Amino acid sequence: MAKNAQFYLLNPEKKITVEQLACDLAAQAWRLGKRVLIACETEEQAFLIDEALWQRDPNEFVPHNLSGEATQYAPPIEISWKGKRNAQRRDLLINLQIEVPDFSHSFTQLIDFVPVEETQKAQARERYKILRSQGWALSTENT
Repeated sequence: MAKNAQFYLLNPEKKITVEQLACDLAAQAWRLGKRVLIACETEEQAFLIDEALWQRDPNEFVPHNLSGEATQYAPPIEISWKGKRNAQRRDLLINLQIEVPDFSHSFTQLIDFVPVEETQKAQARERYKILRSQGWALSTENT
């Protein structure tokens, strides 16, 4: 099965954050019937994503939860952070972590970001190289 990774190049003039873009892409994927994991670097970032998803217009709502929250059914979008992740199978990994998560091999679709800031851009290049060496088909898209 082909593994596809898409990198979004952030446009400094558009003033959109990776968190905002991750929320939008997760919502789009959910509307296409995909189950999504948003892998955050920190618990704080996970809470920011959770809050951003709650702040969407009611007609833009997407069912989601933070890893570890008790729910009767696993929602289609899970927000995790390092060391905290549920075990449900997901279709799409939206990576906000500095490194490629060690569980990325269990996904066939991955979204990552190339921020404007130079240090973060260099980290994104490293993730790109690692995914390429692991056999992922890579593409980039401007935002």
